[in-house]
Amino acid sequence: MFNLKRAFGALLLSSSLLAGYAQAQTVKIAFADPLSGLLGPVGENNLHSWQWAAEVANQQHWAGKIKFEIVPFDNKLSPQETLNILKRVEDEGIRYIVQGDGSSVALALSHAVTQYNERNPGKEIVYLNYAAIDPDLTNSKCSFWHFALDANVNMKMEALTSYLAKDKNIKKVYLIDQNYSFGHAVARAAREDLARMRPDVQIVGDDFHPLARVKDFSPYVAKIIASGADTVITGNWGSDLALLIKAAHDAGLKANFYTFYAATTGVPTAMGAAGADKVFFVGYWNINNPKFIGAKFAMDFKKKYNDDYYTMATYTGIRFLATAFNQTKSTDPIKVAEAMEGMKVESLNGEDTMRKTDHQNQQQLTIAKWVKVNGTTVKYDQENTGYGWETVAEIPAYVGTLPTSCQMKRP
Repeated sequence: MFNLKRAFGALLLSSSLLAGYAQAQTVKIAFADPLSGLLGPVGENNLHSWQWAAEVANQQHWAGKIKFEIVPFDNKLSPQETLNILKRVEDEGIRYIVQGDGSSVALALSHAVTQYNERNPGKEIVYLNYAAIDPDLTNSKCSFWHFALDANVNMKMEALTSYLAKDKNIKKVYLIDQNYSFGHAVARAAREDLARMRPDVQIVGDDFHPLARVKDFSPYVAKIIASGADTVITGNWGSDLALLIKAAHDAGLKANFYTFYAATTGVPTAMGAAGADKVFFVGYWNINNPKFIGAKFAMDFKKKYNDDYYTMATYTGIRFLATAFNQTKSTDPIKVAEAMEGMKVESLNGEDTMRKTDHQNQQQLTIAKWVKVNGTTVKYDQENTGYGWETVAEIPAYVGTLPTSCQMKRP
């Protein structure tokens, strides 16, 4: 009789799970990124960006009756702290996690999530990576459970160097990057792409510095000036980029800066008028691009948080999840992960496609220049500086669609 009761209970539970999608429910998403320290302001902006995307999705019923809730954790930019957070996520039954600040963290998290899922069938976790762009994450170290929402280093460098190759005024390039996997990937891609596209260009410097530890970049800037570089390419982000550009301004460096992250928290304020017409970034979205949507979304974000919205991957990530929930009529991580493979969604920069082969999002990229607000090409400023980003090039998705070495192991 006891076994019959258990069997009947299991049947009722199964039926309730099948019907659960049609009922109101909340899907929790763990956020694990720095909310303290030098890079805390960047993490705080990213957290708010996820929360805003979730709030809008809930208001507009992107996933029907399914609601999204972002649960924040401060990982202090530490791989070990992130793994500790993952254990808490496992214990609390959260099935989705997002992270993006730091590729060293992302590599550790992707590996740990994969191992956990192999040991715990039925309790799987899906990892949405919104900003860590070391190419290894979707190549040699790819995982079925990892989805890359941002374009990786090689994709962005392909777009950037295809633009730079047309500028014959570029003669000498200096590379400066953070000393970890992402920084080395940026420098490697720059060397390889420039050698292929502009073999006449000299690389006159290639420096690496500690991540989020340098408070005075003047010695590095002195080396750049001494090299005679007319162009600097850097993957620096957060305080490392803000302080680098401030030191360049203070020292009177005339070189143009081509960056991945000049539109991120703190950097626009550090540049101010000094960065006008000489600082560029390659990315996936620009609020001033007339072909992109999202200005209202971003301005409503600013009204709520008194901050600028720039991490468009948060919008894209919620779009992918909501679409997968709708298609599968389920929030089960395996079904959702399978549904996202090859999925196309409309994001703020047009159509995004999650490539099945490696779970690398394929999307249009853009290159923008820091200029004074003019009411036409630049209507919106950043960080209340009176300056914003003017699109100078639109790079179709196919330019950054590169081969992958990923050998995906599926459950």
